[in-house]
Amino acid sequence: MPKLSDNAMKNAVAQRDGSFDGYFYYGVITTGVFCSPSCSTKAANPENLRFFLDIESAMQAGFRPCKRCNPAGQDERTQQLIDVARHIETHAEDKMTLTQLGNIAGFSPSRLQRSFKDMFGVSPKHYQDAVRMRKFKRSLKEGESVTDAIYSSGYGSISRVYGEATRNIGMTPKAYRAGGKGEIIHYACRETALGYMIMAATDKGVCSVQFGDDKDSLLTLLGDEFPEARLVLSAAQEAPELDSWILALDQHISQGAPRPDVPLDIRGTAFQIKVWQFLLSIKEGDVMSYGEVAEHIDNPKAVRAVGTACGKNPVGILIPCHRVLRNDGSLGGYRWGLERKRTLLDMERAKH
Repeated sequence: MPKLSDNAMKNAVAQRDGSFDGYFYYGVITTGVFCSPSCSTKAANPENLRFFLDIESAMQAGFRPCKRCNPAGQDERTQQLIDVARHIETHAEDKMTLTQLGNIAGFSPSRLQRSFKDMFGVSPKHYQDAVRMRKFKRSLKEGESVTDAIYSSGYGSISRVYGEATRNIGMTPKAYRAGGKGEIIHYACRETALGYMIMAATDKGVCSVQFGDDKDSLLTLLGDEFPEARLVLSAAQEAPELDSWILALDQHISQGAPRPDVPLDIRGTAFQIKVWQFLLSIKEGDVMSYGEVAEHIDNPKAVRAVGTACGKNPVGILIPCHRVLRNDGSLGGYRWGLERKRTLLDMERAKH
C-alpha cells in the first residue's frame, strides 16, 4: 500500500475501513487509547486523533492498546510485554529491577531487556524515565509545586529530576555541536496569529519552534541552527506526528486550545534545562520575574543567567518563556519580538 496522507487516515478511521488495519494505528488523546482503523468504538473528534505507523510508536507516545479491537494482536509475547509496560506505568515511582519485571512476563532479565527494547524501541529503564517525566509535567500543569511534583513522580530529589531531563534531551551534545550532523529533521510552516511559525522535529521530538515574518527567513534560521542536518519538508506520510503537533500548537495560539504536550528533543546546559523545566510550571495567565525564577530554582543570584536561558529557549510557547518579565514588571526581552510576547500575554490573560 502506498504511503498514506493524514486525510486518508482520517477517512479510513471515519469509515472504519478494515482494509487499512495493520498499515497504521490511531490514538485518541482524550482517552489515551490506540486502535486499528476498523475499531467499532465510538468515533472520536478528528482533532483528537494522532496517527502512528506501528504499535511501538503508539506505545512510546503513551497510548495503551484498545481492549475492544486489540490492535496489538493475540500474540502471547506481545501481550506479556504490554503487561510489563503497564506495570511500569502504574508503578513508575517505584524502584524495579529487570528480574522483577521479567517475572511478570516469565522472561529472564536479559531476555526481558532485549525483547522490551525490540518492541518499544527503548529499555525498561528509559521507558520508566519517560513515564515519570510525563507524570512530572502533568503534575506541574495541574498546579502542584515543583517540589511536590518531583516527589509525587518518584524522582526523590530535585537534582534527580533535572538529571533525567539532561539525560533524555535526545540529540547528543556532541551531535548538536556538530550542527546536527547525521540527523534528519522534518519541518513544517504555518501562518498563525503570531505570524509565520516553523516547527521542526527529529525522530525523538520537537527540536525547534520559531516565529517570523515569512517562511524563507524561518527556514534560514533553522538551517543556521542545524547546518549539517538533512532538513526535510514534512509530509503526513513521513512524519504524521509533526503535522498533528503543529496543528495543535496553531490551535493553541489562534483559537485558545490547550497547549499541546509533545515530546521535546532540545539541548542546553544543565542550568538552562533546569530553568526550562521550571518554566513549564508557570500557569497560563500567570507571570514571574527573572528574579523569582532564580529564587525558585535555588539560585537567587543567577537573575541574568535566567534571562539568558529564556533567550536561548529553542521551542517558543512549548516552553513558556514569555511568562517571565523584568523585576519592574516590564516585558524584558523575547527572542521572537516584544510584540509577540505582549500578544501572547494579552491572549492568556483574556482567558482567565
